[in-house]
Amino acid sequence: MPRRRTVLLAAALGGLGLATVVAVRESDEAEPEDELPQSPRIIEYGDHPAQHVEHWPPSGRSKGVVVVIHGGFWKAAYELDLGRPLAASLAENGWTAWNIEYRRVGDGGGLPETFDDVAAAIDLLAEVDGLDTSTVVTLGHSAGGHLAAWAAARGRFARWQPERVPVTHVVSQAGVLDLAAAHSDNLGGGAVQALVGGPPGPAYDEVDPARQIPLDVPVWCIHPTGDDLVPPSQSREYVERARAAGATAELVEVDGDHFVVIDPGSDAWRRTLEILDAL
Repeated sequence: MPRRRTVLLAAALGGLGLATVVAVRESDEAEPEDELPQSPRIIEYGDHPAQHVEHWPPSGRSKGVVVVIHGGFWKAAYELDLGRPLAASLAENGWTAWNIEYRRVGDGGGLPETFDDVAAAIDLLAEVDGLDTSTVVTLGHSAGGHLAAWAAARGRFARWQPERVPVTHVVSQAGVLDLAAAHSDNLGGGAVQALVGGPPGPAYDEVDPARQIPLDVPVWCIHPTGDDLVPPSQSREYVERARAAGATAELVEVDGDHFVVIDPGSDAWRRTLEILDAL
């Protein structure tokens, strides 16, 4: 069984006023830097068990960074293993994949903790030696799509300033992009109210992507037409409103159900890789 070692890195977590020690766990028998690793490097950005990321480097020169944000209606029952197949595929296709975990509802999450963690996990990219962060794509599925879009707007709000690593592009996969509409539709059995702590009101201004239109970066909304968990109207209406406001946004409708977009063997994922390669 491989021995493991721990390397400690000091990390200041942006404008959150937090400081921590980042523990990087890696095997003594890790693959050489120029070969695709069989498992990711784990980096912890806080004391809570959920505060960690998986760093999947590509085998050669990186095309850029893709931050993978898993879904599950922000609930503790769902973890970053949902994003792991996509992270592995991204690394195989030349991208640096940053598969993040964060505190979720039922495990210390909600507003603001979930958002603090997503911001901190993205800003932690600044601590990776030699990593080019000129292209940082947030790619999220379902509730992760909400967080992917939110992350591109986080620098507008004092709590998450300054952005150490700005988002340059957003890919939302069947994303929950209008929290007020999702609350009205009772998506996830009250998941939005559990996340934000109440019905639509002023608190939504800082966390609802629909209230943050227009974003300053391009957004692709990839949504399966057969999705019965997050209605395609979430993406369609977001793109319509974003374009009307002068933003760059594209709706990409694909065949299949809610989960086809996170199947690395699907046509939907092939289309996603094509979008990334065209950046």
